[in-house]
Amino acid sequence: MDAAYINPFIDATQRVFRSMLDLDVATGTPAMCRSLPQFDVSGIIGMSGDVIGCVVLSLPLTVARPVVGRLLGTEVSHTCEDFADAVGELVNMISGAAKAQFDGKEVSISCPSIIIGRGHHVARPSNTVCVSIPCEVYCGSFSVDLAIRPIAGPAEKPAPA
Repeated sequence: MDAAYINPFIDATQRVFRSMLDLDVATGTPAMCRSLPQFDVSGIIGMSGDVIGCVVLSLPLTVARPVVGRLLGTEVSHTCEDFADAVGELVNMISGAAKAQFDGKEVSISCPSIIIGRGHHVARPSNTVCVSIPCEVYCGSFSVDLAIRPIAGPAEKPAPA
């Protein structure tokens, strides 16, 4: 996957967490991954237009709870509707800020979908490489997982199963 698609998500994640949550995010080296997502809570956004695929904000519950609490200004249970809405808003803000950096590309993002539960799987578009951006905040690790590619260009080889 081209760094021109990865770097905007690193920047957007750091900016959204800093401005909306007053949290600094340390990011590790992006790496190819075999499947989406890695953790218990997933906020998923689809991308279409010149770039297709999906973005998954993936957090363990132990990280999602304090992060959502900071966004909402109060603690909420992961079973509360506001919890899912907050995760959706985070992935929406990250994806929107990142796509704005795709110079010369017309890209739309979908409404977010949220999945909460251990062991769930998000199918990626066929012929699309999956890249995970590891992230760290004061309360633990999470990831921003990308399975996107340009629509007009040649398809990249998928990650091995």
